[in-house]
Amino acid sequence: MALITFLSDFGLSDHYVASVKAKMLSVNPALNIVDISHQIAPYDIAHASFVLNSAFRDFPKGTVHLVSVNTTSNLSDGFIAVKLEEHIFLGANNGLLSMISEHEPGIIVNIGGFHARNSNFPTRDILAPIAAKVASGQAIHDFGGPLPSIRRMMPRQFKATKKQISGYVLRVDNYGNLITNIRQDVFNTLNKNGEFNIVFGRESLQTISTNYDDVVNGECFALFNSLGLLEIGISQGNGSELLGLHYDSPVYVEFKQEG
Repeated sequence: MALITFLSDFGLSDHYVASVKAKMLSVNPALNIVDISHQIAPYDIAHASFVLNSAFRDFPKGTVHLVSVNTTSNLSDGFIAVKLEEHIFLGANNGLLSMISEHEPGIIVNIGGFHARNSNFPTRDILAPIAAKVASGQAIHDFGGPLPSIRRMMPRQFKATKKQISGYVLRVDNYGNLITNIRQDVFNTLNKNGEFNIVFGRESLQTISTNYDDVVNGECFALFNSLGLLEIGISQGNGSELLGLHYDSPVYVEFKQEG
């Protein structure tokens, strides 16, 4: 039996998460439901896509991912079930699922015909029962017809030349660390002679740490995290607050040219 993961912007102070889980368990009490997060900022598709992209590949292939972020703002877009990288995703057709992978979905099913406007809680009433049934063995084709494409949103990309990588902060984590969109493989390709300058706000660094505790408390660090992304912070401090940087702040890596 496949797992179900659950990601939402519901928070934890209300009944919403429990109600959705109760609906899934009423279909199949043996389901294994794993929470990814329910602390996504309300309606924040960028936040949700980052968290989902960072986590879903850690689950076994065949896992069903129920995604409920900004699900009631654009009911006309309907709901979809998508097979992507051997995982199944169910959610609103609001662009979020287009931002979690560079691969094209293998299957897209339109489940928007389940009368979304008849419910003010579509995650519980529409998506949860389908997620439970798919995790219990039914095919996503059973819940709608094929859709040629999903609604797309294009995340901002870094820009790279031989002299510089120009990126930005795409997430400030719970510790105040700044996760950028600058990838380690790109850095390694362009870092020909080992001399570089990482520029962020009024600060700069010329070294890449291996671990978070490579610098003394209160000092800035830069490292490539478990996602292979450049991360900047202050040891034992809130980098976002102390550096005055936040989501979308620019970060540059400048390379010294030979000769």
